[in-house]
Amino acid sequence: MARAIREGGKGATFALVTTSWHPWWRNLIVAVVATVAVVSSVAACGTERANLDTSVTLPPAGGPATGEMAADLSVVATPNSEGTFVFRDAPRADAAVVTELPNPRPIDADPPVPVPLVLLVADQTDDWVQVYLPIRPNGSTGWIEASEVDLTVHPWRIRAYLDEFRLEVVNAGEVVFTTDIGVARDNAPTPGGLYFTTELLRPPDPDTVYGTYAYGLSGFSETFFEFNGGAGQLGIHGTNEPELIGQAVSAGCIRLRNDDIDYLVETLRVPTGVPVEIITGQQVPET
Repeated sequence: MARAIREGGKGATFALVTTSWHPWWRNLIVAVVATVAVVSSVAACGTERANLDTSVTLPPAGGPATGEMAADLSVVATPNSEGTFVFRDAPRADAAVVTELPNPRPIDADPPVPVPLVLLVADQTDDWVQVYLPIRPNGSTGWIEASEVDLTVHPWRIRAYLDEFRLEVVNAGEVVFTTDIGVARDNAPTPGGLYFTTELLRPPDPDTVYGTYAYGLSGFSETFFEFNGGAGQLGIHGTNEPELIGQAVSAGCIRLRNDDIDYLVETLRVPTGVPVEIITGQQVPET
């Protein structure tokens, strides 16, 4: 793609958004169409509740994993069947179980909405794949047998510098977008670390705390263990209060102007399974 750095501009119901990989690879549906009753999936963001409704589709965003890959590519694992998958603390069948996750997994909603499981790969051997897990505590990892997942790659990464109120999007090692953001209040800080995007939601009514789109993250608030009917999941989303961008105002999520989150989704087409580095203080970004 042609790369030009774009500076972000200044100034509830959710739709689950669909992404697919290149045609030569199995289509990966990262969200489904459904209408459900109240409760937000991205639950540590504000005080409003939301429903799930219609969907949009993002074009191909990656391709199959191969043997040797560039350092600036990320690998995504998706289960190749439905069911419950076991993640262990070592690459052995007799290793202790870290957790079990269903595919599809339920999004916080009433009733729950099934969304295919998407996981960011941390390491792999010939027979096992280590992935970051969307569970508490933040940063948890587990090993799953390689035969149970399909692997794809993409060149995306997001970095959020909380102390600088700044977010940047990286493609193939180059910064292609940067903008200012709203961050969490001091009494509900966003925990720093490495996370990944787990789902993409679209509110048909953009005049809510979530704005026009919301990416769910694999991390959780360390202040709220339950928030607004959800598990305190972190997210990156738009806002109906753009005048508060550049301030510490949220309950843990990262807020962008609607024009900026639109640019990530509709122009850059940033998929799920993207590493998101939350950087606080003098923390050095992971490479």
